Amino acid sequence: MPATLDLTFAALADPVRRALVARLAQGDATVGELAAPFDLTQQAISHHIGILRRCGLVEQRREGTRRPCRLRVDQLSVINTWVDEQRRVWDDRLDALAAHLSEIS
Repeated sequence: MPATLDLTFAALADPVRRALVARLAQGDATVGELAAPFDLTQQAISHHIGILRRCGLVEQRREGTRRPCRLRVDQLSVINTWVDEQRRVWDDRLDALAAHLSEIS
């Protein structure tokens, strides 16, 4: 799982890819539809989609001549699980610090 997280966080470090994920969260879209709001070529958007595909956040399928992209929500849950684990660890550490500080005061 760490390699998957590394790839996913690296992919999401780019604002265009985060915007593409946000758009795909609203529903499937083709590369042309995804490119419309950007001042980027379809080739550039395809490159970003390729990176999102490699880390498992997006899948693309064939529907005749169309190739719609779909967000893989299950992969987002992997990130969510990791963030929740980190939050628990830090909450525990902060609680221990607060307890320690109240003991010494």
